[in-house]
Amino acid sequence: MVILRQATEVDLGNILTIYNQGIEDRIATLETDMKDEAYMSEWFNKHQGRYSALVAEQNDQVVGWASINSYNPRSVYDGVGDLSIYIHRDHRGKGVGKQLLQKLEEIGKQNNFYKFVLFTFPFNTLGQSLYHKAGYREVGLFQNQGVLDGKFVDVMAMEKLL
Repeated sequence: MVILRQATEVDLGNILTIYNQGIEDRIATLETDMKDEAYMSEWFNKHQGRYSALVAEQNDQVVGWASINSYNPRSVYDGVGDLSIYIHRDHRGKGVGKQLLQKLEEIGKQNNFYKFVLFTFPFNTLGQSLYHKAGYREVGLFQNQGVLDGKFVDVMAMEKLL
């Protein structure tokens, strides 16, 4: 059974491990530099209140995390949230992401978000499957949006009206 809850400072080591797996595996972010505890502490401080951070626990182990991030600091975009979902590599494809996404949407509605956006790699078919099933639509493709391992990478934008 998976338990979803708000992330706490105690979870930062596990969140860091999972985030760094996503960086290493080159499937979820354009980030290439491994993150450290100082980075995660600053990240955690930005994810209080309506910009929530959640963890998914299974058998007392954090197996995934998700967050609502600021899409744009301009007040006209206050109702638009940007999503992040990262799953421990041993637990991907087992429904944890779906549960986290559903809970983020619930929290988003409670906090006056009317829309979520996310950015994913076109080759991340597992992630896209999750988002399509949850009602997210493809908005467009940013060509050569970043560089990973010396090669240009496209990024797909997706959105859902809450």
